[in-house]
Amino acid sequence: MKTLDAALQHILTYPILPVFYHDDASICLETIKACYAGGIRVFEFVNRGAKAKDNFAHLVQQRDEHFPEMLLGIGTIKSKEEAENFLTLGADFIVSPITDAKIAQVTIQKDILWIPGCMTPTEISIAEKTGAPLAKLFPGNLLGTDFLKAIKPLFPHMRFMPTGGVSPTAESIDAWFDAGVSAVGMGSKLFEKPADAEGYQWLVDKAKALTNIVYKKA
Repeated sequence: MKTLDAALQHILTYPILPVFYHDDASICLETIKACYAGGIRVFEFVNRGAKAKDNFAHLVQQRDEHFPEMLLGIGTIKSKEEAENFLTLGADFIVSPITDAKIAQVTIQKDILWIPGCMTPTEISIAEKTGAPLAKLFPGNLLGTDFLKAIKPLFPHMRFMPTGGVSPTAESIDAWFDAGVSAVGMGSKLFEKPADAEGYQWLVDKAKALTNIVYKKA
């Protein structure tokens, strides 16, 4: 488990966070394996299903054995108790769709990176006061790059990461990084499987193409 500063620096170096969940542990493993082969070094598994804890624990074990450079965090954490549970399972960082200072009590105060979800300047201010160094702009497709450009001068010490509304294209990536983000979260648009694809090579190729675009921005 990395310290807050180490985890943040890792994300700034490899600023792509795939956001993924599946009930089938084998699909979860093949997905993270393909992302790793494509150069991705941060992965956000999400707490959105009945198998979330079991599958996350399995991924942590597999990461330790096969993907040593992967920073593995857990997303969709909405309570202090959920944060505690997944930190026990070995989460490297915690991502929330909300801003709740109680989550900071078991993350930031234990030197673990917490990325709170923010949609308003007030929520960003609350996140800043808890000591969170990186805010998740959510949903990014509703907020957009103009929102970020408007509020960024108000929070010169806060870094931002949109989730939702980011496409794996140079045009989309350029727009967000030019607006001032430090990383991007990406879910369904990254994992859209071509109709004629077999296996996971399509995801390896997609991840390679994405890292070639994004890592130039880091």
